[in-house]
Amino acid sequence: MSPVDAPQTAYAATQDYLFSLKAKGVKFGVDRMRLLVAGLGHPERSTPVIHIAGTNGKGSVAALLEACFATAGWRTGLYTSPHLVKLGERVQVARLPLSEAEIVAFTRELCPIAEAVSHGSPDDHPSFFEFMTAMAFLQFQRKNCDIALIETGLGGRLDATNVVNPEVAVITSIGLDHCEMLGDTIELIAAEKAGIIKAGKPVVIGRLPPEAETVIRRVAAAQGAPVHSVREIFGEDVSAYPKPALEGDYQRANAAVAVVVTRCLDARWGLSDEVVGRGIAAVRWPGRWQRTTIGGRALILDASHNPEGASVLDKHLRQLVAAEGRKPVVVTGVLGVARARPLLETISRYAAEIHLVMPQQSRASSFEELEALIPKNFTGKVIRATVDGVFPVAGLCTVGGLADTVVVTGSIYLLGEVLARIEPERGPIEHRLQDF
Repeated sequence: MSPVDAPQTAYAATQDYLFSLKAKGVKFGVDRMRLLVAGLGHPERSTPVIHIAGTNGKGSVAALLEACFATAGWRTGLYTSPHLVKLGERVQVARLPLSEAEIVAFTRELCPIAEAVSHGSPDDHPSFFEFMTAMAFLQFQRKNCDIALIETGLGGRLDATNVVNPEVAVITSIGLDHCEMLGDTIELIAAEKAGIIKAGKPVVIGRLPPEAETVIRRVAAAQGAPVHSVREIFGEDVSAYPKPALEGDYQRANAAVAVVVTRCLDARWGLSDEVVGRGIAAVRWPGRWQRTTIGGRALILDASHNPEGASVLDKHLRQLVAAEGRKPVVVTGVLGVARARPLLETISRYAAEIHLVMPQQSRASSFEELEALIPKNFTGKVIRATVDGVFPVAGLCTVGGLADTVVVTGSIYLLGEVLARIEPERGPIEHRLQDF
């Protein structure tokens, strides 16, 4: 019996099987992925690719580029991670996610090939992320995508997506995150991200720290890859950068990256300034300073899960308080103390009260860990809460008053839990398969 033909429903069995792969942990290296795509007949070679790495901004840049290509009339593939609510969100064609039936069918197809290429050795068996990456390549090939926007999962050099030979390699930003896996200095992390650079292919870089840019330019020079810098093209004044539908200066920086990418491509793509302008004005990417209303009050959803993200959140919260003349109510949860510390220091400067929650992930910071990181001079209320308690049903929020703005910020997994509560049409959240 196939691992996905168990007595329960096919999709539930498939989720169990994929979770069994995920439970084995992250596997760095591209050797397994090379064997897997070879066993599949190299579907990754069927579709032109824009390959995107970076500490922050990968998903936003991918979404911005997808919107530009779609506006120009091309059939797009989009591969990002993690998902917010449903696993199929990771692999989209023309912004339609993989269906449950497609995930079941792809998993059944991949299982015997994965067994064959690993020769039955558990250590050599493709990982959960490698399965999802293979699904993306197959879907984009079979749906006849004209272009694929592919985001790395973690790092770049050893990432499963790094079997592609892209039209353009993109490095959006470099910051200190995933240090335990990528290195504990900006230079080491930059070297890992620079691993996506391919010989002779253009490289587009965002507003990088000088030490990161030095590393990336050195790698690009060794590869004969021309470098196109957002700073060199648009200057230092971010307020003069292209303005997308996504809010915030950092999204202007991401939009500038996307615009530079479009200018690296030849005229056949039809990415004129007018088309690109319409594309970035129409982009959709939830959970990035996303404004909505719930229960009669303003709600902002924002994934700010690492030190670089915390500095952006600081500016957003400062602007929010200045605009509204009052402090927001903040709901937050995060994975890991290294990420929680700068986030809570930032939130404490601007929040009227802080509601702490624990995302349903094994790496979620505990209440005790979060409380210990709140500065002693914070004078507002600190309340232990749950997502279900804050958002018990669609259309209802139990924190703050009608005049308050509620900001939900922190882990992207927390944002997914909240979106599943307030937008039940998305379906039940698939927690187990979110992390990586």
